[in-house]
Amino acid sequence: MKKIDKIDVLNFKSYNGTIFDIELTYEKFGQPIGDAPIVLVNHALTGNSTVSGEGGWWNPLIGDNKLIDTKFYSVLAFNFPGNGYGSKLIDNYNDLILGDIAKIFLIGLERLNIKTLFAMIGGSIGGSLIWEIAALSPKLCKNLIPIACDWKSSDWLIANTRLQHQILNNSKKPIHDARIHAMLCYRSPKSFEKKFNRTVNEDLGIFNVESWLLHHGEKLQKRFQLSSYKLMNHLLSTADITNKNECKFSEIASKIIGNIYIVSVDSDLFFTDYQNRDTFYKLCKVKENVFFKTIKSDHGHDAFLIEFNQLSDLLFKIFSKKSSAVSLWI
Repeated sequence: MKKIDKIDVLNFKSYNGTIFDIELTYEKFGQPIGDAPIVLVNHALTGNSTVSGEGGWWNPLIGDNKLIDTKFYSVLAFNFPGNGYGSKLIDNYNDLILGDIAKIFLIGLERLNIKTLFAMIGGSIGGSLIWEIAALSPKLCKNLIPIACDWKSSDWLIANTRLQHQILNNSKKPIHDARIHAMLCYRSPKSFEKKFNRTVNEDLGIFNVESWLLHHGEKLQKRFQLSSYKLMNHLLSTADITNKNECKFSEIASKIIGNIYIVSVDSDLFFTDYQNRDTFYKLCKVKENVFFKTIKSDHGHDAFLIEFNQLSDLLFKIFSKKSSAVSLWI
């Protein structure tokens, strides 16, 4: 039985002055907090805090003798408040932005008496949240690893979250239909061609790509709640550490002390490789300890949930127990 702990964050004031009583739930893995270097793992849009163990969505990367070795590290994962995983739902989601979630996570770390992190790692919106946390607390973390994401929501991303919003608020099967659209953003044309090659599901009389999309819509509909989906989709659209003043990015990013490892996916249609490279080039002008790594995959955005061997190879030196970065941080 998973143990999900909870921190009550009462009277939290959001960016627009709305007051919330927040339930921040979390799970811990590996070594006790305080006894080992701490890794904060941020989940993606429909994910949760179960990053390892039974049902763990990043099991190939987190566990005993894996990339993030739970025999050596303390691993902490918060749930986005309102995602329905052990916490109450949030109906007035428009009164929150991703920067508010960063503030709530920082309150959680403070309550757990955590003053420093060895690493923060996460993909998609979880990676964008790393940028938000670092902007608010630039000395907190030694190694920042945002994967398949960026510090801001692009016009393309905002357009897609708007379409998701329209589906979630107007469809008769909102979660089902929104998921079908989202899967087109999470994969790539080449991945579909390789996987399906215009084959037909004879039983249903439709193309296999269609039955696959319908399956994913039905699967999410069974395990996710509408208000949670609306919340997470809205938060994704608000990613922006500069608060809509892009010229401030270099100023904000230059204050981040830790190493930044930007991990891009070359076929990502959601947070594009080009977008990540642009962020890297801008960072290099104001900061030396910035590194760029690429997952080479046909799978598109979801490659960070599929290409585990590549991720392990790309990030091995960061988490190696023989690494000077680790030994200096203990």
